[in-house]
Amino acid sequence: MSRQKQIVETYMDGFRSTNHEKILSCLTDDVIWEMPGFYLHYGKAAFDKEIENPNADGHPDIKVTRLVEEGNIVIAEGAVKAKMKDGNKLDAVFCDVFHFTNGKISKLTSYLMFNKAP
Repeated sequence: MSRQKQIVETYMDGFRSTNHEKILSCLTDDVIWEMPGFYLHYGKAAFDKEIENPNADGHPDIKVTRLVEEGNIVIAEGAVKAKMKDGNKLDAVFCDVFHFTNGKISKLTSYLMFNKAP
């Protein structure tokens, strides 16, 4: 597995355990995180605020089904499930496009589609 794919796996593992330090260690200081139509964040501090959903009950179950790499881009496809404090469940699929600069994630574009209403 390439170094960039390993970093994406580390990043995903950080989200599975809600480990802020692990996630942030994969990012450049000036990282950009965009979820088209929902948000656009600049920098690690803004990124850090989006790591945890305050309505979540426990850690998310994230399954990566495919990692594709070309040059400085890694694309991760998968599914995420989580329990919410109000008893609802999050059930979604995602496609994340990771851009790398000097061995770290410098931009992330996240596409998310809910299988059921959150």
